Amino acid sequence: MTEKLDKTDLQILRILQRNAKLTTKELADKVQLSPTPVFERQRRLEKKGYIRRYVAVLDPEKLNQSLLVFCKVKLKQINHEIADAFTARIMGIPEVSECYNISGAYDYLLKVRATDMRQYQEFVLNQLGNIEHLSSIESTFVMSEVKQNSGINV
Repeated sequence: MTEKLDKTDLQILRILQRNAKLTTKELADKVQLSPTPVFERQRRLEKKGYIRRYVAVLDPEKLNQSLLVFCKVKLKQINHEIADAFTARIMGIPEVSECYNISGAYDYLLKVRATDMRQYQEFVLNQLGNIEHLSSIESTFVMSEVKQNSGINV
């Protein structure tokens, strides 16, 4: 069972989601505590798994990865062995930035980045098309990102 976090812990998490590059002193100033207890709280939050990792959010346009596609995948059949093989294969495909096992008409939802439609087509033909037990895919192309937030509401 997860422990109950106090308002200062939650405030630290909210601030770090917006800017994980803050120094301990800057973070301490924002939560109105001295650096030592903030440092200890942050380390505890990391140790307990509330903070998984720190990342930089990159600009896909500047990196020529502006095509964003959500790809729904249905497998012909599914069991533990097939699911494990599928996920292992997906983990090795760099174009797939996120993969979710979902309920409904499809088994998986992939978030895919590509330079353009031609590269996405090559991805479908050469990567997804070679996966055993693949039944069908449905691609949804993003025209514009209205809201994108990598954080969670705490």
